[in-house]
Amino acid sequence: MRPVVELIRAKRDGAELSSAELEALVQGYVADQIPDYQLSALCMAIYFQGMSAKETAALTQTMADSGERLELKKAGITEFIADKHSTGGVGDKVSLVLGPLVASAGLCLAKLSGRGLGHTGGTIDKLEAIPGLKTALSREEFIAQAQRVGLVVTTSSAELVPADKKLYALRDVTATVQSLPLIVSSILSKKLVIDSDGIVFDVKVGEGALMRELPAALELAQELVAIGRQLGRRCGALISDMSQPLGYAVGNGLEVREALETLRGGGPDDLRQLSLALGGELLLMAGRAQTPEEAKNLLAEKLSTGEALAKFSAMVQAQGGDAGALERPERLPQAGQIITVRAERSGYVTELNARAIGEAAHRLGAGREVKGQAIDPAAGVLLQAKIGDRVKRGGPLAELHLNDPARAAAAQSLVLKAFKLSAEPVAAPELIRQRLAGY
Repeated sequence: MRPVVELIRAKRDGAELSSAELEALVQGYVADQIPDYQLSALCMAIYFQGMSAKETAALTQTMADSGERLELKKAGITEFIADKHSTGGVGDKVSLVLGPLVASAGLCLAKLSGRGLGHTGGTIDKLEAIPGLKTALSREEFIAQAQRVGLVVTTSSAELVPADKKLYALRDVTATVQSLPLIVSSILSKKLVIDSDGIVFDVKVGEGALMRELPAALELAQELVAIGRQLGRRCGALISDMSQPLGYAVGNGLEVREALETLRGGGPDDLRQLSLALGGELLLMAGRAQTPEEAKNLLAEKLSTGEALAKFSAMVQAQGGDAGALERPERLPQAGQIITVRAERSGYVTELNARAIGEAAHRLGAGREVKGQAIDPAAGVLLQAKIGDRVKRGGPLAELHLNDPARAAAAQSLVLKAFKLSAEPVAAPELIRQRLAGY
């Protein structure tokens, strides 16, 4: 292999690196044989020059190969193994609904999820709001639960994709997080650890998302689907709106409650529709339905019969959680104080800034500034109005759920600024902006 400095120079000048060269770079970095300053220079070169599809696929594969794997098929699982990834948003509790939905329809959903950081929430934090639920499973426990229940959602361990952990930490402090090939390789390398058959991507767009404009979201979705397929997975994507929060609940315990309402056949329409649409894509990949409408109808039946809720309960029990809390929500975390934020004038809601609402929940204690920081599972924002709704002066816009009164003022200010009111009504934003399929 050429010296590392030559590889950095080649990428800086726009040349393509070979699969062997990328493998050597990743392996050397994980083994601490290549210093941070050289990988930082390489990341910056990639940031400015980009990577070809061949390079991105090779980088993704070698990152996935840097640690242990979760091989479900070798363990005898014959069902279609499904996975799902969201690029992150505010109030995004889709995984809590989608997982039980597709598992109750006969697929096996095995998923590694993350914690929240900044204004966006994480699935692991939401699940840990359920008393007793364990999210750190061993490799053997993960595989056994996938076999027994057909549904398992846990956090990643240090042995899985160590290359991504090191590279992401480096990108975070070198201003190279917003590099498309590095984003794609980071997302997909964690997905390839599980020998899934198909992956559906929920790429968010809007103020509360990683990608705020549709062209950027579309480019990311296309790249994820293309590279995923190149690496042997059936892949599809929906681009969904994140100009306003998904559902009404923002905050871990509050979102668990809303997910449970949806699994019981109720819940907010946007959460229900997005969960059915994303789950429908997985059924189409698995050949369980021929059209999106047929797939959604099949899953809607699992909500109405209670089968999806029963599957979620089985997962909670398998991971040591208090399944009784699913039937008695008062056993979920409760805030000691609830403050209602009221409209300062009458009008129609024309804007509801998702990022500001996420930051408000964060200020109340639902989020963390740095990894490892403790959060308050009861804290958050419960919206009382969304885009298109009419509110009266003094009417409720949102509830602040909190345990620390000192946090209230900053959160209330953010919520008031998030709402824009007008005398003229507007339509709610389109939930699903675009679909990328082709199975």
